[in-house]
Amino acid sequence: MNLPLHVAIGRRLVGSNQPVYVIAEAGVNHDGDIESAHQLIEAAAQSGADAVKFQLFSADRLVAADAPTCAYQSDHVPDAGSQHDLLRKLELPAGCLAELKSHADQLEIDFLATPFGLPEVHTLAKLGVPAIKIASPDIVNVPLLRTAADTGLPLIVSTGASELSEVEFAVKLLRERQEPGRLILMHCVSAYPTPVGAARLRCIQTLAERFDVPVGFSDHTTSAVVSALAVSAGSVLLEKHLTLDRRRRGPDHFFSLEPDDFAQYVQAAREAGAAQGDGRIVCDPAQAEVRRLSRGSVVAAVDLPAGRPIREDQLVVRRPGGGIDPRLWDRIIGKKPATDIRAGTPLDWEMLSMRENPTPPSLQVPSNDATNRRSTVDRSRRRTPI
Repeated sequence: MNLPLHVAIGRRLVGSNQPVYVIAEAGVNHDGDIESAHQLIEAAAQSGADAVKFQLFSADRLVAADAPTCAYQSDHVPDAGSQHDLLRKLELPAGCLAELKSHADQLEIDFLATPFGLPEVHTLAKLGVPAIKIASPDIVNVPLLRTAADTGLPLIVSTGASELSEVEFAVKLLRERQEPGRLILMHCVSAYPTPVGAARLRCIQTLAERFDVPVGFSDHTTSAVVSALAVSAGSVLLEKHLTLDRRRRGPDHFFSLEPDDFAQYVQAAREAGAAQGDGRIVCDPAQAEVRRLSRGSVVAAVDLPAGRPIREDQLVVRRPGGGIDPRLWDRIIGKKPATDIRAGTPLDWEMLSMRENPTPPSLQVPSNDATNRRSTVDRSRRRTPI
């Protein structure tokens, strides 16, 4: 069966031939400060992002007390201690979520969060978020995946540091628990920061073709223009870390974008999306004048006497267009003019003994509607679901 090519997140459709959906990942860049969280929401809205996203967890439930930090975390917070100690300071109290979501709603930007435990999934479902993001480490977390799927909400699932077999496992599990049209996969490279040369953007198309779902890119590069590259590679959703100040002390600030750069990131994504078009090969209105003036018509190269068959050496193609289409050149040869035709005259069918327009169906330009229908059918035939 063919699965839906779009997923609804709030009022937006996310998928092919839709404007790219951009998530400003506030993550833990609020540093545990509610006021900073509000400022991140405002910065996300001002940048033109579609959503702002936070991370919701309890350090006590998520990580063992003596679990070590990753190198990128300890490098930027040298005295962080254990991973538990670091995350404990970055918790976002569940009691403030409604306040933050209300702020996002006022600014007309979607409020999302990544839950790292079952209680957090239930909290988000009760809050009424439009979708749930599953972080890369949890692509193998069976109880979390099942609980998230059972909410009925769309799921955005990152694939960082995964093997293909693990992605297949998660997709199979989720499809057993949720209705079609509720899954978006995110190509992700779990390196902080990710060198641009390691972004592996072709994986976006690989995931789309393998699983027949919309695919986005969770971007951990420090570039403000990789968004355009990702959209050109087929990404329909982008997730990028946003910070108020990259110099802040914390595990994620250094590879995040500040508000001005984030706005540039969003703009580059929008322009790249607009540049993609819809894939239909048609002459749109923007090209109509050039088509008319730079295309040629069939013109008499010499005087053509009435009643004598026209030879090929008596004709020429000359601008502008509007006369007989040069594709019908061979149909003119041998025809007899009904009247004398002076050299330099663009021919039309009324001048020739054949009065009707002989344009065969193969040369008739289809309407845009017909082209659209054929394009849609061709795309659906090309997609092979697992």
